[in-house]
Amino acid sequence: MPENINVIQGDKSSTDHPKIPVVIILDRLRSVHNVGNILRLADAVNAEEVACCGYTACPPHPKLVKAAMGTEDIVQTRHFDHASEAVDYYLNKGYRSVAVETVESAKVIWDYKFNQPTAIILGNEALGIQQETLNKCTDFIKLPAYGLKNSINVSNCAAVALFEAAKQLR
Repeated sequence: MPENINVIQGDKSSTDHPKIPVVIILDRLRSVHNVGNILRLADAVNAEEVACCGYTACPPHPKLVKAAMGTEDIVQTRHFDHASEAVDYYLNKGYRSVAVETVESAKVIWDYKFNQPTAIILGNEALGIQQETLNKCTDFIKLPAYGLKNSINVSNCAAVALFEAAKQLR
């Protein structure tokens, strides 16, 4: 085994990776901690931006500072009153709108092809994505749930979806 394993610490001074053509739409997330974690994930994959909709905490928000660990100043964000407005906005810019939701017709994420600019929609921790917003989505994906519960934490779900999209689009 190696004697010294060098762990890279601290932030980078810049990135040499281009943005991936992905935006994240957050539909009425209640937890500022989930929003902060999703901002960190958006930075980690170098996503284009995050759309905070409804009562989702959006920078500048004092409680995001601790959870987002500085990414609230790095990741481009915008606010929409309703997630359906955000979907319309990105559809008009040529994005595919992909809801991560447990609908019957949803493809398992591993079988989905991220091959064009994509807006990934994530819903409220208890209520999911509003029906009005689902009606505007072009595609549906899901994470397979093999246990009794049918869902996982929204920021954990975001991690899986964003890193799968980044893997395919990078």
